[in-house]
Amino acid sequence: MDRIDAMHLFTRIVELGSLTAAAEELDLSRSNVSYALQGLEKRLRVRLLNRSTRHVSPTSEGHTYYERCRRVLAEVEHAESMLSEAASNPQGRLRVDLQAGLAAAFVYPHLNDFCTRYPGIDLVIGSGDRLVDLVREGVDCVLRGGMPRESGLVARRIALLPTFTCGSRHYIAVNGKPKTLEQLREHQAVNFLSSATGRSSPFEFMVDGKLHSVTLRGRVSVTTAEAYRACCLQGLGLIQTPRFGVEDLVASGDLVEVLGAYRPPPMPVSVIFAQQRQMTPKVRVFIDWIVERFQTLPVARGKSRSVRAASAGS
Repeated sequence: MDRIDAMHLFTRIVELGSLTAAAEELDLSRSNVSYALQGLEKRLRVRLLNRSTRHVSPTSEGHTYYERCRRVLAEVEHAESMLSEAASNPQGRLRVDLQAGLAAAFVYPHLNDFCTRYPGIDLVIGSGDRLVDLVREGVDCVLRGGMPRESGLVARRIALLPTFTCGSRHYIAVNGKPKTLEQLREHQAVNFLSSATGRSSPFEFMVDGKLHSVTLRGRVSVTTAEAYRACCLQGLGLIQTPRFGVEDLVASGDLVEVLGAYRPPPMPVSVIFAQQRQMTPKVRVFIDWIVERFQTLPVARGKSRSVRAASAGS
């Protein structure tokens, strides 16, 4: 195993916290990983990891070496990608994680376009609503709705999606339509739980240019957008949701908007990626393609911009 391969192996051991997990990801035997690590420590003449039966963690020297390895590996990948035709014809595996609803509405129907443009990129796509640890899980970038707050990452906002408050036809027939925020407090909600905090997200309304938050009682709490809409359609409470993907339900009357004069702020959509000195071409072209997809859609408004995510959780 050469030095670059050894450095890559070491960084994945640190990020995964396990020799076995690193061996499985890199398709190596556990004994080969252990042997390579011993060789690396012998060459450097320093102990890099604290080992227990279930977990490994870097020593002080190991943490310093890990940070240097990450920078070196990023520079090596960037240098290699700049050579030959990689800048104009990006190559390699790209791991992305896409929020399920956004991916189904805006990405999957057009994915062949990306694959046709960049035949050298092999996509590995994860999908869901949970928080993703980009470094630990080896993910290059994620697509998420809502305000990103993951520490140490860069969020490029690419769209603002109109959002509204609604209930099912059955719920409105039984409980009536609230006409003021005070009347709203008499109603029930399907509560959406944050994957970071486990707490329910309050309803938000714009009244005379000011943001008002309202927490409603609810008998059902969920953690996915699909369950959120399904429970609403069953008449279990009101929800706040982006209008994309439910236009047919609104047109048919299955979903009924309430408090239309006090609509929530639009939902920001962002591509989130790790801060690096140089972004690799394969990551850059995917992000640019995602931006292009959203900017061609009339439902997505708002200019693309990049911001540093400031604090952990969401």
